[in-house]
Amino acid sequence: MDGSSVFPGNMGRPMAFTVLRFLFPVLLAFTYFFSSFLILPPEKSMILGGLMMIYYIPPAGKESIIPLGIGLGIPWWLMAISLALLDVLTSLFMILNFGIALRIPVLGPWITRFLASGDTFMKHHPWLSRWSVMGVALFVLLPLQGTGGVGATLVGMMTGLSPVKILLAIGIGATIECLVFALGSELIWRLILENLYMGLGIALVVITAGVVLYLMLRRRFSELHE
Repeated sequence: MDGSSVFPGNMGRPMAFTVLRFLFPVLLAFTYFFSSFLILPPEKSMILGGLMMIYYIPPAGKESIIPLGIGLGIPWWLMAISLALLDVLTSLFMILNFGIALRIPVLGPWITRFLASGDTFMKHHPWLSRWSVMGVALFVLLPLQGTGGVGATLVGMMTGLSPVKILLAIGIGATIECLVFALGSELIWRLILENLYMGLGIALVVITAGVVLYLMLRRRFSELHE
């Protein structure tokens, strides 16, 4: 599977069209960032912009960026919207520029390997095809390798979803995931401010439970692949 049936390439397209496809998701991200100055103090908007960029640097993820942002004074709902939007825009970039993504160092080879194992992956995750849009949305929610804007886009390709449905699925899954992290982080930060030891204790319990759940799911899906 090379993705050509879902993501048409740029062969025969004018250079201006190719540049526009490349820049469109990036321009949307910058438009969103600059719009944050309308609702946040300038220093908070700069913090938000920095966190949005860090989100793309492994091993950063929603589970670390969202609590950090809230702790630095960014409203919980804005952190949730921001990271969910980044997943959708990442998927949009993939859809519009799949051929370019394949040539990006590290990312390109990873995409190639992921698609090469597509038949095996779908065999071990048959519910993805059965549940269509909601299946891909659930994939975004699960702590599996490749979840997020890039991996979920590839999974949407393998399930035969149209680009619009892929974006819808990622939007649903990322929004739910971000809201869960944001609301949980907001509650814990408030508890810490009201009662330091109680807040830290609850945070430790939540983190421990999250790690255990993550390891259990990873082990379960690893067993399915053996």
